[in-house]
Amino acid sequence: MDFFNQTGHMAIGTRLRMLSDKVSDDAAQVYQLFDVDLQPKWFPVFHVLQQGEFTITEIAQQIGHSHPSVSKIVSEMAKKKIVTENKDKNDGRRNVIRLSAKGRDMAEKFEKQVVDVGSAVQEILESSRNNLWEAIEEWEYLLEQKSLYKRIVEHKKLREAKDVKIVPFEEKYAKDFKALNEEWISTYFKMESADHQSLDHPKEYILDRGGEIFIALYQDDVVGSCALIKMNDPQYDYELAKMAVSPKAQGKNIGWLLGSTIVNRVKELGGRNLYLESNTLLKPAINLYQKLGFEKVVGRATPYERCNIQMELKIHL
Repeated sequence: MDFFNQTGHMAIGTRLRMLSDKVSDDAAQVYQLFDVDLQPKWFPVFHVLQQGEFTITEIAQQIGHSHPSVSKIVSEMAKKKIVTENKDKNDGRRNVIRLSAKGRDMAEKFEKQVVDVGSAVQEILESSRNNLWEAIEEWEYLLEQKSLYKRIVEHKKLREAKDVKIVPFEEKYAKDFKALNEEWISTYFKMESADHQSLDHPKEYILDRGGEIFIALYQDDVVGSCALIKMNDPQYDYELAKMAVSPKAQGKNIGWLLGSTIVNRVKELGGRNLYLESNTLLKPAINLYQKLGFEKVVGRATPYERCNIQMELKIHL
C-alpha cells in the first residue's frame, strides 16, 4: 500500500475501485457457489423484479441507474432467459419486465445466498473499527449536497486566490485598467461617453473626486480592477464601478476579492450606502453582487444605456 501512503486521499477513487473489484470478483464466485446464473451487475435489477413486474423506467428509478443502463442489463438478462418483456395487460402502451420461470427458480436459490452473504458481511462489519456501510451512506448524502467536483473547484479557487494581490491604483496600471474594462464592455455592449471619461482619465474622473481604484495582480500580472467612485448624492456615499476580471484569470475568486476590498474600504471610510449599476445579462456578476449583500433597487437615473438593474448595499459599521 505504499502507493496510497504516498498519494493520500486524492487516490480515493482508485482505492474504491480496487475494493469494488475485490468484492465483485468474490461475488462472481459466490453466484457460482449457489448455482445462480447471475452477473453481479445484474443484481439490482434482479432484486427489484423479485418484488413483481416493472417497466424499465420504474426499475431505473428504484435502483438509481440510468434508463439506458437498465435497458442494457435487461437485454442481457433476457438473452439468458432470466426475464421476459411483455405488453402490460391493462395498458398496451407499457412494456413490463418480469422474471421468467428460470428467473423465479433462481430467486429461490438466491434466498439462501442472501442469508449467507448477509452473515459474512455482518461479520466483517463487526470486526472493523469503522462501519463501512454507514460511512458509505454518509458519503452519498454529502455528495448529494455538493459533488466532489464542486468541492475541488472551490478549493482550487481558494488556493489560487492566495496568489492574488489587491493593490491600490498607480499610473503604471492605467492602460490595464482601461483595457480590462473595454474588453468586457465591448464583448457584451458598446462603449459609452461615461466609459471613455472614466477609463481615459481615471485620475480626473475618479481619484481626484475622492474615489479609489484597486488592481488585482495574479503572479504579478494585472488580471482585474474595480473602482470606488465618490458620489454627490443624498442617499449614497459611494458607487462600485468598473469591475473587470480578465477571462484568462476567471475562476480564481478575483471578483470576490475585489468586491470585498471595495466593501471593506467603504467601511473604513465611514460610508453607509454603496451603489452599483449593471445588466442582468451579466449573470456571474449579478450573482457576485448578491453574495456580497447587494439588493435590487429601482427608480434612479443612469448615464448608461446598458444599465437595466441597480443595486445597493447598506453598510453596517
